[in-house]
Amino acid sequence: MFSYRRMTMENTSLVSEFILVGLTDQPELQIPLFLIFLLMYMITELGNLSLIILIVLNSHLHTPMYFFLFNLSCIDLCYSSVVTPKMLMNFILKKNVISYVGCMIQLYFFCFFIISECYLLMAMAYDRYVAICNPLLYNIVMSPKVSSYLTLGSYFMGLSDAMIHTGCMLRLTFCGKSTINHYFCDLLPLLQLSCTSTYINEIELFIVAGKNIIMPTVIIFTSYGFIISSILQISSTKGRSKAFSTCSSHILTVSLFYGSCAFMYLKPSSAGSMDDAKISSVFYNIVVPMMNPLIYSLRNKDVKIALKNTIAKKKF
Repeated sequence: MFSYRRMTMENTSLVSEFILVGLTDQPELQIPLFLIFLLMYMITELGNLSLIILIVLNSHLHTPMYFFLFNLSCIDLCYSSVVTPKMLMNFILKKNVISYVGCMIQLYFFCFFIISECYLLMAMAYDRYVAICNPLLYNIVMSPKVSSYLTLGSYFMGLSDAMIHTGCMLRLTFCGKSTINHYFCDLLPLLQLSCTSTYINEIELFIVAGKNIIMPTVIIFTSYGFIISSILQISSTKGRSKAFSTCSSHILTVSLFYGSCAFMYLKPSSAGSMDDAKISSVFYNIVVPMMNPLIYSLRNKDVKIALKNTIAKKKF
């Protein structure tokens, strides 16, 4: 009887740490991928940090549009740093270990930043809709107070939903297997390691992730539908071309972000392989944060002027 109880306790012992498999286990790809993703991470950090500094230092960029861009850059700067450094370690370490507490902390901040970005992109689409479709009412509708509320609402949704995801994960028991088939502590790979029922977690994930992906996507594309309709009414060919160029760039980034998120989280846990999911997650974790400064602002004339002014001030 004593030996049976002891064996049962050993079999249900909690996992104190996890091993991250990484993006690939092919030795010949480790160093090239390390250099590629290191370069992408440096571009991401430099691009977003530069944009933050430019917006702070130049008063003519203190508008609702650039207020949202400032917050978007802050989010991209932070959440790429939550995931990418651990990913880079996978390429140079034989065994990349993360503690249970560290894993849950990484999961929480990943959920917080990525969900906040979902709603911030929605707020940015609404800002562009008001600017293009109701330009005379723009300063009233998008007042500093409204812009602040929209931003705080985005962070609140990230905070609350990240607590729900992490809280549901903490209720699970992990025993035996401790190898996560991913390059960071994500929801689906962790669910696969649980030795208790994950039914409630899967329902919660589908509902919360579905809300965070579907609702902003519908609002964003509805906003851009009205925007495109307004652009078509512009008589100037040059003006239409310029507006379409900006609009298509925004839609490309949004489609890449929400499309890769939907592929990862809005499918049954048994569908597809985790290798496909890892590749999909690279887009919203690494590619989109790197592209955002380029697509949303560095092509913008106001930002270029601000950059020239800032450089000129430093010379004198």
